[in-house]
Amino acid sequence: MFKIDIHTHILPEHLPKWSEKFGYTGFVHLDHHKHGCARMMIDDKFFREVQSNCWDPKTRIEECKEHGVHVQVLSTVPVMFSYWAKPHDTLAISMFLNDHIAEVVEKYPDRFVGLGTIPLQSPDLAVKELERCMKIGLSGVQIGSHVVDDWNLGSIALFPIYEAAEKLGAAIFVHPWDMAGQERMQRYWLPWLVGMPTETAIAICSMIFGGVFEKFPKLRVAFAHGGGSFPGLIGRIEHGFETRPDLVAIHNNINPREYIGKFFIDSLVHDKDVLNYLVKFMGAEHIAMGSDYPFPLGEQTPGKLIEGMDLDHKIKEQLLSGTALRWLGMKREKFLAQKVSEKIKV
Repeated sequence: MFKIDIHTHILPEHLPKWSEKFGYTGFVHLDHHKHGCARMMIDDKFFREVQSNCWDPKTRIEECKEHGVHVQVLSTVPVMFSYWAKPHDTLAISMFLNDHIAEVVEKYPDRFVGLGTIPLQSPDLAVKELERCMKIGLSGVQIGSHVVDDWNLGSIALFPIYEAAEKLGAAIFVHPWDMAGQERMQRYWLPWLVGMPTETAIAICSMIFGGVFEKFPKLRVAFAHGGGSFPGLIGRIEHGFETRPDLVAIHNNINPREYIGKFFIDSLVHDKDVLNYLVKFMGAEHIAMGSDYPFPLGEQTPGKLIEGMDLDHKIKEQLLSGTALRWLGMKREKFLAQKVSEKIKV
């Protein structure tokens, strides 16, 4: 079956020393301490180790062949969002990362689709960079689950970005970052295990209750990690809406359950029963395969969970590629035509 992975992360092999360039600290740089391996460092603090498959397209393509993945949707590593920085500095980082992804997509158009990153803390700059992303061959943007502590994705200040994305036909992928409550989750990798699903639930609720999906019905938004904890909380969320509308329905008086099917999620839940529930809850046409490649918390063989489930062939096709194409606004023929074109050139 044709497989599209909508949730993969990429970095350039070399990053500028942003701290030296901007005159303050907090930015990521890469320490290539041995061949094919680099440490992601925030100033002098270790963040994560990455391998060459995080930056080398050829390595990614070889691993895709091993996994039977035909197309990857590329987005940056969320720690690179840098919404906390000065807006023009975040814009400079975004442009650098976006140009890199666009170059990879241009070189391997049959293998990769690109999503940019934008300075979400400055909607005016974000809209301009979103427009530029679409001009340089990207298909949309990845954004974080919030901007700052008191500025969630339902904020009216972000509406110009959603308006531009809807007008441009840009796909949006929402990924958790800067998880709340990390001071209480110092052990057991809890920010990634528990914090990320919570962040995504907050993001979905904020967009629903803030009226984003009501005002921009053609917006194509996908949320990482199976929608986080939102699907499991829908009963509680709906109950709160019905019993305390004075607290919940202050910006949107439409039942939150009405928005199921108005956004997308990826399939990255690591559990057959959970994915079965999501197929019933969302419908397969709103769930797209996502692996979090190339990181260890992701699905090590992308699509293995879907392929191993007792599902109808058409449902599996929908999960493995059909929904991804719908979310991206693309047709499968685009990739097949490029392969034929390459063969003719050879």
